[in-house]
Amino acid sequence: MSAPKREQWNSSLGFILAAAGSAIGLGNIWRFPYITGQNGGGTFVLLYVSIVLLIGLPVMYLELSMGRFSKRGPVGAVESIAPGSFWKFMGYLAVITGIGILSFYGVVAGWTVWYFFKAVFHGFPSGKTNELFGEFVASGPHQIALLYIFLALTGGIVISGIKGGIEKVSSILMPILLLLLTGLIIYSMTLKGATSGLKYYLVPKSSDFTKTTFIFALGQAFFSLSLGMGAMMTYGSYLKKKENLVKAGFLVVIFDTVIALMSGLIIFPVLGGAPQKSGAGLVFVVITDLFTKLPGGRILAALFFLLLTVAALTSTISLLEVAASYLMDEHKIPRKKAATIVTFITFIVGIPSALSLGANKSLTSMISIGGQKTGFLGIMDFLFGNVSLALGGLLLILFVVFKWGIKNTEKELFRNSEKLKYLRYILRPLIWFAAPAAIALVLGFILFTGKTLS
Repeated sequence: MSAPKREQWNSSLGFILAAAGSAIGLGNIWRFPYITGQNGGGTFVLLYVSIVLLIGLPVMYLELSMGRFSKRGPVGAVESIAPGSFWKFMGYLAVITGIGILSFYGVVAGWTVWYFFKAVFHGFPSGKTNELFGEFVASGPHQIALLYIFLALTGGIVISGIKGGIEKVSSILMPILLLLLTGLIIYSMTLKGATSGLKYYLVPKSSDFTKTTFIFALGQAFFSLSLGMGAMMTYGSYLKKKENLVKAGFLVVIFDTVIALMSGLIIFPVLGGAPQKSGAGLVFVVITDLFTKLPGGRILAALFFLLLTVAALTSTISLLEVAASYLMDEHKIPRKKAATIVTFITFIVGIPSALSLGANKSLTSMISIGGQKTGFLGIMDFLFGNVSLALGGLLLILFVVFKWGIKNTEKELFRNSEKLKYLRYILRPLIWFAAPAAIALVLGFILFTGKTLS
């Protein structure tokens, strides 16, 4: 069976919205604010933006260049550049990482759907959101059903293809996301504690710099851009040769960063300062309880969880597309069948994560990571959301530098932007030295401390 003709994005804007949607996820909306709050507020923000441009953007260019050059996903890209080499492991790692992340990310994404409908039809009991969340996540049937619903929705979009599915949906969802963000920001600015919250968030203070501020800024910048799991490489493979890769990659990074910064403009004014609780508890307990006390809080809660649902969906689409693309490229399986297979596998792999939040005692507390008892979902997050991502990013840089060659990368990157070739003098030292050193630092921190950065 011959391979179907390679799909392409219909427009540059379509690609930018889809790629930015891939990078923009739950981590931007609720994780970025609490990581910022725990690591120095405005000082962290300044570091984060700098690292995104100096580390994140160069790695983004590597993935996009490899994808467009090869017209394949991670496995095919490596095979086309270095046939029969051990580097193919890097491609397989990206595919497995995507499935691994999607399996537990889909569980959390399902929460946003339930909370949205809860806000619309029932509202939340004031002062009891902690108990509500605990009972909800401990309900195995609820968790499995929501995981299935979210993955089915994601799979349906991927089945529809690049132009008719991913690009079309992203072109609708991203403007909605921006509109929701803007509306919520305007509202949050009217709240009593907005000024103090904004001051902590936006004004850098050297005294707020801690020994882990830099490492967490590195981790947040790297992971928030969907790097190291082949998503940008896969999306880049659908780009036309005439597209300006330098401009497109830059806009994706800027878009992602702006969304993250906008989320802080919602959370910090609502809290009136730094978050005192991290993780899922910040959004599904603390913020949710605050909504019950604010004027029009129920409507605000519904809009907020709709925002989270949209952000989650734009990310799950790209995660599923990486593995589906592998089946289409390397095994010549039609898109509909490939997406269905990946959706089913991910659902099966995700069931233990769905049951590891209280529904099953054995899965809820399995091993100790970083000094804390961790369940199946936490283990998956540690292995795939942290270790695999960092390792994948490091291998990508090493592959480009030692196998494909930096000159070949630049040839593809600057194909339609000859006037910007001077940027190679900036990008080369970043790719050769700064990026691998930074990612190695992140990987070492994760492995030696057992702490997760996602």
